[in-house]
Amino acid sequence: MTASYDTPVVLDRREGPYGEVVLRRHGALLQIIANGCFLMDTSDGRSERLLVDAALAALDGRPAPDVLIGGLGVGFSLAHAAADPRWGRITVVERERAVVDWHRRGPLAVLTAEALADPRTEVVESDLVHYVNETSATFDALCLDIDNGPGWTVTEGNEGLYAPAGLASCARVLRPGGVLAVWSAQPSPDFEGSLRNVGFQQVRTEEIPVARGVPDVVHLAVRPG
Repeated sequence: MTASYDTPVVLDRREGPYGEVVLRRHGALLQIIANGCFLMDTSDGRSERLLVDAALAALDGRPAPDVLIGGLGVGFSLAHAAADPRWGRITVVERERAVVDWHRRGPLAVLTAEALADPRTEVVESDLVHYVNETSATFDALCLDIDNGPGWTVTEGNEGLYAPAGLASCARVLRPGGVLAVWSAQPSPDFEGSLRNVGFQQVRTEEIPVARGVPDVVHLAVRPG
């Protein structure tokens, strides 16, 4: 018996240090599910591309800015950044080995093979919270998309990224005048306040219309300097 077009088909399921992660096909779409929570699919990508474009637009015109992308996901943000010759170094931090494998050797390779082959691209297998706390590298832009939003995290440990200490770590790895861009499934006025409280400036939220429900948003903030 073949599966119905409307029935998701699991392509891979793995247990990792942060729980279960699943790649499944639903009709023509590929979907990533973490611990039973829908993260993203290949249906659109507008908001992931805006995440990258909004960060670049908010920079001060510096040549070849370096960008850190937090979360590989289905690869929309990476592919969009790599397609733009204005970016310099492109570093992607992804904590799930399964997700990296799906891009390098699995069904998601069709979306990111060219971007992963780009000499500007580096994939770092690490927890993003740990990475921004420990790295000595600095960037002109941080584009973060590891949760469904600051108030809707995939794992409890991610909550620290949106707390004052986590946002201070983000500011630390940003060069003066650098931009923090954070994707969210819904607006978060409280998060805007948190960004201002740790010293970010030019804090604003850009909306991305979706087919149903409230718009996706990108929270933007600039490190002074």
